[in-house]
Amino acid sequence: MKVYLGVPRGFCAGVVRAIDIVELALERFGAPVYVKHQIVHNPYVVGSLERKGAVTVEEVEQIPEGSTVVFSAHGSPPADFANAESRGLKVIDATCPLVTKVHNEAKKYAGEDRKLILVGHRGHQEVKGTMGQHPMYLVDDREGVRLPDWSDSTPVTVLTQTTLSVDDTERSIDEISNRFPDVIVRNDLCYATTNRQTAVKELAKLTDLVLVIGAANSSNCNRLREVAEANGVTSYLLNGPDELDHAWLEGVETVGITSGASTPDELVMAVIDAIGPDDVTTIKGADEDITFVLPRELR
Repeated sequence: MKVYLGVPRGFCAGVVRAIDIVELALERFGAPVYVKHQIVHNPYVVGSLERKGAVTVEEVEQIPEGSTVVFSAHGSPPADFANAESRGLKVIDATCPLVTKVHNEAKKYAGEDRKLILVGHRGHQEVKGTMGQHPMYLVDDREGVRLPDWSDSTPVTVLTQTTLSVDDTERSIDEISNRFPDVIVRNDLCYATTNRQTAVKELAKLTDLVLVIGAANSSNCNRLREVAEANGVTSYLLNGPDELDHAWLEGVETVGITSGASTPDELVMAVIDAIGPDDVTTIKGADEDITFVLPRELR
């Protein structure tokens, strides 16, 4: 059996920054450091940080007054910051700068009296944070592209969740643009999302099966599996070697393996070891040399 290994894969700059923030906060302020929502969507990463003294919570109200809290990489609505201030919490914001960019776009275009449409997945933490910035209409491609009952002449700006399918998002944007002629499209899919989906499309040309290593609650990991399936290759999402079903490999000669932006590479290597292929070939893909600065509290 031959394994083709996707590139790029694994941690993006926003995830590296978020994990570094929690680790540095623990060093500087001591345990416990609270984390509002999973810092990134991967239980292996979350568990590792919790063993060092991080405490993951879902609501600001769960955090003892006066504590240090890191807000997750997915972004948080302004109400969470206000709530934290009222409780005397020391907030360190680990929101990915590319998500913060979407928040700033929402404020800018709302200030120009444009209606906002967000293309995203209902209930995802990033969508909650973005929709908290200003009133906006959500288009979730999983529900069909249902558009608001606004006049055709309404000035509209389209924002997007950063971790969606490139192809699905393009179709949603096309429908919105056809409905509203006065439209500004800010396609906010991040570089990591786009690059990893491109790599999966290449893997699909070479393999009988694609395995995506990552968590079930990770948007970008789920999109990678869907992209492989959309390109005609059976694909499974698994968080590590314990979830590998060897029945998937029966009759398979070539396996593509990749991982989402919140997946540590040791899990990828562990899955490869569990498969025990005769050969591992790394495909060529986009180079990623992006880094983000730390919050001023930790510089």
